[in-house]
Amino acid sequence: MSQPAQQQEVPGTQAEMTPVPDCGEESYRGTGKLKGKAAVITGGDSGIGRAVAFAFAREGADVVIPYLSEDEDARDTARLVEEAGQRAVLVPGDLDTAEQCRQVVGTAVREFGKIDILVSNAAYQMTHETLEEISVEEWEHTFRVNISAMFYLVKAALPHMGPGSPIIGSSSVDSDMPSPTLAPYAATKAAIANFSASLAQLLGEKGIRVNSVAPGPIWTPLIPSTMPPEKVESFGKNTPLGRPGQPAGLAPVYVLLASDDGSYISGARVAVTGGRPIL
Repeated sequence: MSQPAQQQEVPGTQAEMTPVPDCGEESYRGTGKLKGKAAVITGGDSGIGRAVAFAFAREGADVVIPYLSEDEDARDTARLVEEAGQRAVLVPGDLDTAEQCRQVVGTAVREFGKIDILVSNAAYQMTHETLEEISVEEWEHTFRVNISAMFYLVKAALPHMGPGSPIIGSSSVDSDMPSPTLAPYAATKAAIANFSASLAQLLGEKGIRVNSVAPGPIWTPLIPSTMPPEKVESFGKNTPLGRPGQPAGLAPVYVLLASDDGSYISGARVAVTGGRPIL
């Protein structure tokens, strides 16, 4: 599947993409691996987050979906979760503050009484050809949304998590093969992989598993809203598989790491990169 040159305003809308990303709506079949669980999935309105939310619901989990401002996408995701027979709670707001992250956790505890699974997936990126184009404000915002939010969420969620609870961070192939035009984003993705590995060691004695997933080029609203049209058109074609991945291809990995099937996986970084190696 290829995509034409296109561009949107940040943060982008999935429904306006050509082609519309495949989040597993027609293909994912659950088997009850997360029955009775309650999950928080940041950035769950679209792209990888939507695919994960839908797969978790098909596996029997209720979900809290924090998102920035993409109301239409968020409502579509909530509909998919509810059609799968599970509850979806939407929490709009920017995760660049500790207060908002605490609010997300408080909502999950209030609605579900617990947090069994935490997926820190929301991210910000922007393409820049020179360092001079990157403002101090953008640098700091990227770090707050991509890595500080994960710290805030984990701190707030830990008192409500128990043995067997997984935490999953969304890293990237850029974590050790950084694109020079995505320097702030790439740096935060390396930090997520590193922080996840540290947490796996810190929280192992509590029975809490921590892992990260390293996607390669995945077709999500981040792409047409943060890259120039010519890069959108060629996006993903430089992978060994010769194409971008779809969000649906990520969801089974998150399910594995969230379920008992991954009960001895902790401290791992799982590559889903279309053949690009990670160290």
